[in-house]
Amino acid sequence: MSQCIFYVLDGLDEQQQLTFFCEHIASHWRDYRSVRVWCQTQQLAEQLDQALWQHPADAFVPHNLVGEGPTQGAPVEICWQGVNASTRRTAVIVNLMSEMPPLNGANRIIERVPSDDEGRQLARERFKQYRSLGLNLSTIQAKDVQFSS
Repeated sequence: MSQCIFYVLDGLDEQQQLTFFCEHIASHWRDYRSVRVWCQTQQLAEQLDQALWQHPADAFVPHNLVGEGPTQGAPVEICWQGVNASTRRTAVIVNLMSEMPPLNGANRIIERVPSDDEGRQLARERFKQYRSLGLNLSTIQAKDVQFSS
């Protein structure tokens, strides 16, 4: 059964959230070797692409924006809403969109719960959608997460 983890972002500013997700992407790439990140906009995807060159500082994460890099795609592929992304299976999906992404058989889905009321409500709706699909769901405070290299 696929697992979906919702991270509550209370207490993290925008830069801390970006670093948090870079660390998460790096950790999941090390563990699963296949990560697809869905961003709300191309601008956010490009911002995340740049951030992954710096975080984590002690490691390289092989990543590309969708459509760039090797023809079969990079181990970490960064997509955005409305882009024509690959339908190939991926082990982990990190969702930074406000709606549920294409799951493509992922074993683990990483979700976010923003601090604003509208973002929280959209996260609740995604939670209900995942529950209806029978996924194993959990919620964690992002500020309590420690990453290991």
